Amino acid sequence: MLALLCGGQGTLSDKILDLVSENPVAEPIFMAATACLGEDPREFVGTRTADELSANRVSQILTVTSALAIHACIADLLTGPTVVTGYSVGEMAAWSVAGIWTADEALRLTAIRARLMDSVPGPDGRLGYVRGLERPTLETLLAKHSCEIAIRNPDLLYVVGGTERDVINLCHEASTQRAARAGLLAVKVASHTSRLAPACEPLQQALAASTFAPVADRKILLAGDGGERIFSVSGAMAKLASQVAREIDWAATLEALAEQGVDRVLDLGPGHALAEMMQGAAPSIRCYAADGFRSVEGLRNWIASG
Repeated sequence: MLALLCGGQGTLSDKILDLVSENPVAEPIFMAATACLGEDPREFVGTRTADELSANRVSQILTVTSALAIHACIADLLTGPTVVTGYSVGEMAAWSVAGIWTADEALRLTAIRARLMDSVPGPDGRLGYVRGLERPTLETLLAKHSCEIAIRNPDLLYVVGGTERDVINLCHEASTQRAARAGLLAVKVASHTSRLAPACEPLQQALAASTFAPVADRKILLAGDGGERIFSVSGAMAKLASQVAREIDWAATLEALAEQGVDRVLDLGPGHALAEMMQGAAPSIRCYAADGFRSVEGLRNWIASG
């Protein structure tokens, strides 16, 4: 069984839409993104600096656009049971891939999600990462530097959040505490920490007021914060909204994918981080990233090969 993973925010390049930029089936996705950005995303990514692309609202919209555009180019081939999940904002894309929202609605809600997160008062937030420290050691540093775990990934890789200065200080000290690696991520908001709590209720209201459908036939939707299967869409919306202010357990989500009997994984991106994590967590599963294909035809051939 195939699983589709929708990526979260990260470092975006001007190449993220190249694979599908000329494919007509992706055109409705680009039109929906244009309505959010005020400019065609294909032109947008080619005319902005790296700092501009990493701005929270822009990054969230482009991240979801990329995953949905790639999915549009393979959707007709997905005739068998398919598991879908998403990492952080990638869960907004995953709900659309699972048939709950149209692409237009998913992107509209993503823009609202980003705006609400940006509206939370306080010092500038930031995400960083620490790899190689046991959780008790990391938690001591978190308490010292007023930071929180935002995402738990496999192999002792933690995403941490707080004010930018606190995250910088934590990552510096983690490096002196024998962390394998530590540093800042491109995400300039303290996603999945209690700093974002004021965004949860208005986001839940926006999600509840959205136009949505049940999970599509032959789609198995797993929550990105731990892998719980979603049956009731309306019941899951409060949890989806609350995730912006609490820790995500992506490692548990990957374990749940393996338990579903998945034998192939396609990381819709952007990037290939989720494919690499899945490969490390379950080496027997064949894992590929969409951005590793040179053409849509090659990607479609891989999907069709079963």
